Parts: sequence; structure tokens; C-alpha cells
Amino acid sequence: MNHDRIHAREPSHDVERWSVGTIQTIDEVDGHCVVTVRSADGESVDLVVTFAIRDLFVSRLDIGDDGSAVGEQVWYRKRGG
Repeated sequence: MNHDRIHAREPSHDVERWSVGTIQTIDEVDGHCVVTVRSADGESVDLVVTFAIRDLFVSRLDIGDDGSAVGEQVWYRKRGG
């Protein structure tokens, strides 16, 4: 399976290839992590990543006291699957 890419911080490489979005949900589907983001143009995009990638990008977010990543800005590249 091809996994999508997601970063908690603006990438310093190939910046034009990345899109910015806001996390709407983080779910588990069929053993994979699915992160739904709202793109800058309002489109809903589902990103499929490994749980290790989820743990990494969530740990790098400046999350408030509630510990939720929902509403946080991320950078992503859709690769398909």
C-alpha cells in the first residue's frame, strides 16, 4: 500500500509539492490510520498513514491541554493507495 505523507511543520524541501490542511478527524480503518484534513479550498481529503507516522506528527504538534490534534494545521501530500 502506498501511504500518504503528513508533517506537523512546514517542510523545507519541495515546498511547492505540499498542501496545507486542518485536521478534522483521526481514525483507524482496516488497520491503518486515516487522517481527514480540510484543505485550504475547503475540500475534505483522507490521508492514509501508518500508526508510527501518526504518532510522530501528533507528537510534533503544539496541542493544548485537551490533547486533541483536531483543528491543528498540517502539511500533506496525497499519494493514493
